[in-house]
Amino acid sequence: MASASSRPRLRPVETIVVPTQDGDRVLLLRDTMGITAEHATIPLPLVPVVARFNGRATCADIARAVSREVGQEVPVGLVVKLATELEEALFCEGPAFAAAKAEVVAAFHDSPVRPASHAGAAYHDDPAELTRYIDRECHARAAPQAAASGRVRALVAPHIDPWRGAVGYGHAYAALRAALPEGCDTFVVLGTSHAPMREPFALCKKAFETPLGPLACDDEAVERLAAAARFDPWADELNHKREHSLEFQCVFLRHLLGSKPARIVPVLAGLGEHQARGTDPARDAKVQRFLDALGEVVADKGAVVVAGADLAHVGPRFGDPAPLDATEREALEARDRESLALATSGDRRSFFSHVAADLETRRVCGLGPMYTMLAAMPAGLRGEVLHYEQNVDPDEGSIVSHAALAYYDG
Repeated sequence: MASASSRPRLRPVETIVVPTQDGDRVLLLRDTMGITAEHATIPLPLVPVVARFNGRATCADIARAVSREVGQEVPVGLVVKLATELEEALFCEGPAFAAAKAEVVAAFHDSPVRPASHAGAAYHDDPAELTRYIDRECHARAAPQAAASGRVRALVAPHIDPWRGAVGYGHAYAALRAALPEGCDTFVVLGTSHAPMREPFALCKKAFETPLGPLACDDEAVERLAAAARFDPWADELNHKREHSLEFQCVFLRHLLGSKPARIVPVLAGLGEHQARGTDPARDAKVQRFLDALGEVVADKGAVVVAGADLAHVGPRFGDPAPLDATEREALEARDRESLALATSGDRRSFFSHVAADLETRRVCGLGPMYTMLAAMPAGLRGEVLHYEQNVDPDEGSIVSHAALAYYDG
């Protein structure tokens, strides 16, 4: 239990502003690591308190500082109560969180299977319903594409939930189904880590379960990547536990492949240090060494590279004061399409610098996996934008944009 002299530290969690039923707004704390499945909601007047839970200030210090900021007294007891509740709910660091994390880490490490964490919420958990949904709401709604002159060797698909991203997923995986390389049974699946990462990449040597059946892991390929890494590729393994950007791709791959045996090489791309600084990851020797090894795995196994990547996140839900108007939405699309043009050209360095330049305002969360895909896929592929969409929240107007891209060898 916290006290006036405690120094509460909020651990790294996802924070988004969401509307309430009575028309108000609250700050939602969500655990992307999977230590707890619960959410915490913070009334907006208490955000200045939680924002100071940095492990340096005591509860008494925080009460005084916030009192000065808001111009009225904030009782120390209120700060202590909030710190205690967040610690008990596992959102603040402390003995309860440490014990829970140790238990979750051990269980996940020992399990040979990564469960389908979002089945029944982000998509159907019933195999028949899931199949019907993908067939009718995804593939059937995707506009027919002209016959491809080559095979798909790399793919960008959304990682927004399949309810909202149905058409984007449909375009991506319909293109892959129509031009899947003959005999291909290995897929390098790249995802964004929505939880903070200590290292630039995180590996996972587990089969990924889906309601349609599992996708086996290519253990040999993962071990090759781990041996080549000059950082700890297992340091952030737990981030795989609830990361949806990989899980959704596995669902659509398993649907596409049916009962055909296939293997995946699951990789989470962080590159957070380089994203924050806007520096080319290729200048980092340990990053480039890993990318070289990943490219060798792709070449040796004839693998298709799949990146689960969304684009912009803008509007009140993500901290902006107001939703975008029509002119601003057009400007966002123009900026997104500039990024996509660089991506389809294969120019990974220009793509990275273009997206990193406004990362704090456009909040593109697919930069890491798309850059990694461009580095690892075979040279000389022809990129094509299959679909672009801005998904607009019907309640408060926030936008998540996403696209489907395919890269052909002919």
